[in-house]
Amino acid sequence: MDFTNPLVYGVPCFLGLILVELTYSKTHGDKNLYEWKDLASSLTMGIGSAIIAPLIKTISAIVIFNYVYEVFNPLVDGVRTNIMGWESFSYAWYVWIICQLLDDFTYYWFHRQNHMVRFLWAAHIVHHSSDNFNLGTAVRNGWFTILYKPLFYMWIPAIGFPPEMLVVCLGIEALWQFQLHSVYIPKLGFIDKIFNTHTMHQVHHAKNIEYMDKNHGGFLNIFDKIFGTWKELDDTIEVQYGVTHPPNSYNPWVILTHEYKDIWNDTKKSKNWYHKFMYIFGPPGWSHDGSTLTVKQMQKQLALEKKQNTEISMPQTT
Repeated sequence: MDFTNPLVYGVPCFLGLILVELTYSKTHGDKNLYEWKDLASSLTMGIGSAIIAPLIKTISAIVIFNYVYEVFNPLVDGVRTNIMGWESFSYAWYVWIICQLLDDFTYYWFHRQNHMVRFLWAAHIVHHSSDNFNLGTAVRNGWFTILYKPLFYMWIPAIGFPPEMLVVCLGIEALWQFQLHSVYIPKLGFIDKIFNTHTMHQVHHAKNIEYMDKNHGGFLNIFDKIFGTWKELDDTIEVQYGVTHPPNSYNPWVILTHEYKDIWNDTKKSKNWYHKFMYIFGPPGWSHDGSTLTVKQMQKQLALEKKQNTEISMPQTT
C-alpha cells in the first residue's frame, strides 16, 4: 500500500502561515518578531532542505527502511513474518497509533542526541541559530541532519511496521513540530499536561542557562518527563532565543558549517587523542582545560550560585 508524505501538502501551508504571522506581527506592534535578513536565511535553509529531502528520502525510505523491513520480515508461506516469530503489522487503525507513538519515542532520543553529541549538534545547531522565534525559524533546518536521521528509525520497520507507514508518521511529526514555533499561543492548560506545546518549545529554543537542553519531545511531553528533560516556561524569566555561540552571519553556508569549523579548531587545542575525540563526540561545550563548559556544568554552576545567594540573603539568627 502506498501513502503520500503529509509534508507534500504541508509545505504550501508552511509558507502561507509564515506570511500570516509575519503580517500580523508587523501590523500589531511586534515588528521585531521577524527580521528580514534572518527570515531570508531561514527560508533559504528551508528551501534547500526541501530540495535535498526528497533525494535522501529515496535512499532512507525506499532503500534503508525497505531493506531493513525485507530482511527482518521475510515472506513465509506468502505471509510477512518477523524473524522473532510474529506476523508483521497490518494497516489497522491501532497499528497506526502504535507506530506514531514509537515514532515519537524515537524522535525524542534522536532530538536529544542532537543536543548531547557535538558532531550531531553541528548539524542541528542550524535550527537553533536564529535569535528569533517564529514560524520562519521552524523551516530553518540543517541539510546534514537528513543524512543520519533514518538510522535512528530503522528499528521500527525491523520489528514489522511497514516502511510507508513510518514515513507518514514522520511527516505528521514534522507538521506538529512546525506549528510549535509561535509566541502567539499561550499556555493551554490540560493540553500542556500531555502534548509538547508552544510555550514548551519556546523553552527548548531558549539560550537561558536554566532552559538549555530541555523539552526534546515531538508531539508528546511524556518522554521528557520520564527522562528528566521537561521544563515549564517560567513567566518571570525573560526568554532569550538562539545559541551561546552563534554564527554571527546571515550567509547560509556559514550558518550550515560554522560549528564544524569550530570543532576542527578545538581538536587542535590538544595533542591528546582522547581530547580530540571528546571535542568531536563529547557534549557541546566540553573542553579539556575547562575553558568552555557543557550545559550540565553551566546549570550546576548556576544552581550553586543561586543557593549561595539565597544563603547570603537569609536573615541571621542569634
